[in-house]
Parts: sequence; structure tokens; C-alpha cells
Amino acid sequence: MIEPKIIPKRKLPRYGFHSHTERINGRWAMIGFIALLLLEIKLGHGVLVK
Repeated sequence: MIEPKIIPKRKLPRYGFHSHTERINGRWAMIGFIALLLLEIKLGHGVLVK
């Protein structure tokens, strides 16, 4: 098998959807959701309910 002499490096674009940014966004969303649930448990009612 012939091996190439130059192996191109893939550069990710600076905008758009990427797996690593979507993963980080999902993790922050889960942390926020758990924090909201803990706050509602501590308060004894929902945040949007008076």
C-alpha cells in the first residue's frame, strides 16, 4: 500500500454546530436543570408560582 507523504490536517470551522460544543452545552443544561429542581425543593413551590 502506498502511504501519502503529506497528511492533511483538518481544521474545524470557528462557527456552526460541533460535537464538543454541543456536549458542553448539554452538560450545562443538565446542571441548570438539577439546580432548578433543588431550588424548587428548597422553596417548597415552583419558581414561577407565587
